[in-house]
Amino acid sequence: MSIRYLATLAAVALFPAAVAAQGAPTYQLQWGGQGTANGQFNDPVSVAVNGSGEVFVADTGNDRIQVFTAGGAYLRGWGSSGVGPGEFVGPNGVTADAAGNVYVVDTGNDRVQVFDGSGALLSQFGGPGTGPGQFDEPISLAVDPFGNLYVVESANHRVQKFLPNGTYVTQWGGFGTLNGKFDRPTGITTDLSGNVYVADRANHRVQKFLGDGTYLTQWGSLGSGPGEFSGLVAVAADRTGNVYVADTDNDRMQVFSESGFFSVQWGTAGSGDGQFRLPSGVAFLGNAVFVVDSQNHRVQKFAYLPVAAHAITWGRLKAERR
Repeated sequence: MSIRYLATLAAVALFPAAVAAQGAPTYQLQWGGQGTANGQFNDPVSVAVNGSGEVFVADTGNDRIQVFTAGGAYLRGWGSSGVGPGEFVGPNGVTADAAGNVYVVDTGNDRVQVFDGSGALLSQFGGPGTGPGQFDEPISLAVDPFGNLYVVESANHRVQKFLPNGTYVTQWGGFGTLNGKFDRPTGITTDLSGNVYVADRANHRVQKFLGDGTYLTQWGSLGSGPGEFSGLVAVAADRTGNVYVADTDNDRMQVFSESGFFSVQWGTAGSGDGQFRLPSGVAFLGNAVFVVDSQNHRVQKFAYLPVAAHAITWGRLKAERR
């Protein structure tokens, strides 16, 4: 074992922020406020951005989806409370694919509904249950670069994978604390390589998988220090491999490398600019990051400069060991 290798290990252990160092995103603007009018929210949970730069917000308490410009100007919305096509009961997750389709987790109705960008219903799938293609409290969803759809179910403690048309492919998880098991998972995202990250809420950790469910790694534990979580809800990967985690009960955002090395955090409890009350969703557009600030009933926009998150990895450490 070389001295250089030992020195590198010591640097990672003592200064983990150096692995994926970047400055904390800076506050730019916000929009929202509690209410039912256009542009207002009631406990919003999730946010997504499409290829045209439009921002979609799951306005959960108002049972609707609202669409905005990147500057927060209201464009349109759809949905109302109910069980019929295009209606919702507590929609918690929203995402968009490369073709502009918008997928919504209709949590209270145990289904996924698919819309075009204007809000016209295209299809739906799911139904209550524990079998393949059925749901119990579906809570979040993500589309990978290949068009596959992943849905995380909080009450079934699992992830299900579907083709874009809703055809069931596979599943993984189950209740527990072991690698690959979940306890009330809430958030899910994919990176540009098709890896899947899951916010394992009650286990206070993030788990990383291949697209077929093969377990890769995990990080996090209960606490309020760097790299620790309390009731994390959402996770999102940017274009350079950084992983952003909404550390919800700690009222902050944390950023990690794709391997889980802590980089930076920002936010404190409150209602001022850049503060949070239960942040619950995150999405990216260019050099902007949008965070759903659930209990402040708003979306906040921050500017950031994404830095490659894998300057030092275990692969490099192994190479330097030779």
